[in-house]
Amino acid sequence: MSKAASATLDTHVSKRKILSLTAVRRLVQVGMLGVMGQWSFYGIFRCPFVVPYVSCENCPVITCHGRLLSMFWGFWLLLPVSVILFGRAFCGWACPGGFVNQVLGKVAPVKLRVKNLLARCGEAGPYLALLAAAVVFFYLGQPRSNVPIRTGQFFESVRLTFEHAGMLWLVRSFIVLGFLVLGLVVANLWCRFVCPTGGVLEALKRFSIFKFHMTSACNDCNKCLRVCEMGTRPGEANCTNCGDCHDVCPVDAIRFGRKRAS
Repeated sequence: MSKAASATLDTHVSKRKILSLTAVRRLVQVGMLGVMGQWSFYGIFRCPFVVPYVSCENCPVITCHGRLLSMFWGFWLLLPVSVILFGRAFCGWACPGGFVNQVLGKVAPVKLRVKNLLARCGEAGPYLALLAAAVVFFYLGQPRSNVPIRTGQFFESVRLTFEHAGMLWLVRSFIVLGFLVLGLVVANLWCRFVCPTGGVLEALKRFSIFKFHMTSACNDCNKCLRVCEMGTRPGEANCTNCGDCHDVCPVDAIRFGRKRAS
């Protein structure tokens, strides 16, 4: 077989592998959207607290799925366990907001899949957002800044919630929605540069056991970076263990598992 034919065959095999892994990941994401999606929407549009998702036991909105997830499923216990095992895999495989941002990112004209100064500076964004959330939660006492609307259809309740909400809640909500809209311009803007939960997971993932990582065979061609929705390389900042990079490496330098000490 000629080298050209062999290279073509390798490319087709590689594409099939990528599509297969990506298809599995998308199925998992769609499933998690069904399980956690309503909680995500409630957190943005109807949660009466300024910092959503973390005060579910005190929330009067009894129809919110967050009460079930956090109080009975132990979500906030399972999440750190998943980080210790698989790093930021929650972001790449399970987060409903991440899935929505990735879908929007498909049409965004700016992918920013380079390691330039803007991208590197933006990596501090989630930590700044986390600091802002911590100030609201601990210093301001996690204010309940709107009237929880528990009657009527969902979208009508959303309208009433925005109509009666306090200024701090409105500022938080419009910031989130603004970055979501900007995700139509810059791919994965929220997940890469804003999400405070991502900041927590990014800080903890260094302790993870299993992860995608580069071996010494890496030649810095950056093909992995150019296919990554988070604009990064395996094991580096913002890597979510999604696995899209695994089969594009021309020198087979990407592995999944425990990284051996060099």
